[in-house]
Amino acid sequence: MTTKTNQNKWSINLTMKESDTGFTTSASKFPQPLGMKRIAAIETNLQIQSSSKNSSKTISSELSTKEKQRAAQIIKKKSNAAMGLATSPGKSVLMNSFMMYMSGSNLNMMSISITSMSILNPIKSILGVNSLFSKFEDPSGKVELQMPKLVFILLNCVMLGVGLYKMSKMRLLPTTSADWSGRIVWKELLESTSVPPM
Repeated sequence: MTTKTNQNKWSINLTMKESDTGFTTSASKFPQPLGMKRIAAIETNLQIQSSSKNSSKTISSELSTKEKQRAAQIIKKKSNAAMGLATSPGKSVLMNSFMMYMSGSNLNMMSISITSMSILNPIKSILGVNSLFSKFEDPSGKVELQMPKLVFILLNCVMLGVGLYKMSKMRLLPTTSADWSGRIVWKELLESTSVPPM
């Protein structure tokens, strides 16, 4: 017993409980160690959350509604940007048709280059529609891309039609019967007559 009392006499218990006298005064005398302010803030947050479960539910529901609103805004922005990209060929239809009108119907380098570009560009755009709209795709599939793709293809077809009309006016498309005269098969005469032609 004497050894225990001697150890207790010279040992100091540094762990204090809340029931001990001087707990609040001794704790307030010393500043918190480095990094403990963050831990103390986390502990107080945990105590607040455990004491009021209803308030935590409302906070989490508010956070979830905010996240849903942000996701809805992102989806709306992506769909608006996709529709803006889809209507971009329609903005250049009038300009390109005016350029083709001003180039004339004569065959020269300027008119042929403008007409060929007005036909090749819509074809390239139609073939690359999926890669063009891939940046607006959403992994959850909430962004609707079918309508913008259809509008984009339709406006490119309009531009292609304008280019083909210009080619037909330049007589580069076989639209008349004289263009197909090389494929006419001449009939061989099966009968002959002795009457001389007049």
